[in-house]
Amino acid sequence: MTTIIPVLRYNDAKKAIAWLEEAFGMSASEVTLADNGSVVHAQMFHGDGCVMLGTSDHDSNRGDASSLNGIYVVVEDVDAHCQQAKAAGAEIGYEPHDTEYGSREYGAKDFEGNSWSFGTYKPTIP
Repeated sequence: MTTIIPVLRYNDAKKAIAWLEEAFGMSASEVTLADNGSVVHAQMFHGDGCVMLGTSDHDSNRGDASSLNGIYVVVEDVDAHCQQAKAAGAEIGYEPHDTEYGSREYGAKDFEGNSWSFGTYKPTIP
């Protein structure tokens, strides 16, 4: 399994899931819906590759990063990684925290404003 995963946000993530399945032959997994029916999180697989996606306006604990496309990187030690990023001047979007799905994560922006998330969560191929 790859440790660098693109994260996409769609205005209509349910439509995106159906379209990605039909057009690109991807398989949906781990689709989580909010109370209002929007997609909080979904994983789309093609072979051993993964794309994570969700609804662009979904309200989450991830601050500004929740509404943007970005990259998710699996790391072993989130806190140490965050400290390394801070030392290099990364803008921390959200500090390391434990999630309800068992991951420890933080978010940052690079020197040109691109959104990155780092955590211990590892998608598993269905």
